[in-house]
Amino acid sequence: MSRADEKPPRPPEKIRLADHRTSLVKVERRLLLRSALSLGALSMLAGCDLQDNDSVDKALWATSRWNDRVQALLFRGDKLAPTYAASQITNPFPFNAFYDQASAPDIDPADWRLEVSGMVADKRPWTLERLRALPQAAQITRHICIEGWSAIGQWSGVPLKLFLQAIGADLSARYVGFKCADRYYTSLDMPTALHPQTILALDFGKEPLPTEYGFPLKVRVPTKLGFKNPKHVAAIFVTNQNPGGYWEDQGYNWFSGI
Repeated sequence: MSRADEKPPRPPEKIRLADHRTSLVKVERRLLLRSALSLGALSMLAGCDLQDNDSVDKALWATSRWNDRVQALLFRGDKLAPTYAASQITNPFPFNAFYDQASAPDIDPADWRLEVSGMVADKRPWTLERLRALPQAAQITRHICIEGWSAIGQWSGVPLKLFLQAIGADLSARYVGFKCADRYYTSLDMPTALHPQTILALDFGKEPLPTEYGFPLKVRVPTKLGFKNPKHVAAIFVTNQNPGGYWEDQGYNWFSGI
């Protein structure tokens, strides 16, 4: 066959990200779980075929849960996160979410109600007025993001412990879960929920929370990494079943204390 008879090579097919999104999420989750391994925990993989996705995933998830238990044992309810002076506040404070700033939910405060459910005696919804009628606490603490940055901000609101007592929550339950208006969700262990610095934040600085920082309600937990601080909270529930979380269910360490 002469070169003139040869067929030109076919152009490569275009790769569409949407066609591979499921596989990419699985790879991302596995990489996150692998990052949680310590040298000691690597021994858990000794009997695993590293080509066997199910076996490796099970070992990695087991390691992550083991890390959760160790962190929970080390947690102390009387140990406070560092606090700072007003002069040290980061300005402007960064915006961070799983969407861009323009997509933050627009919530009408007149219509907003905080739903309460689970192991609590009083399941009546709460308005902003009722929440502001409770005693308030303020703090200037550091928000630490798992992405590697941190910023100092001032928040004030209702201590979560006080709120849980007000609704007659079973404080011997294991978890407090949060659902948000932007589809985000996460949960805390009960000892962290009862920590004196864990608050239902209503204000940022001296003003009501701006939309991008979580209006109308944000859970501020300075003893946890940033993704454990949900914004735009719409529901709180108390349970003995681990509710997981948006990022936790994709491989982030659940306890994530600092």
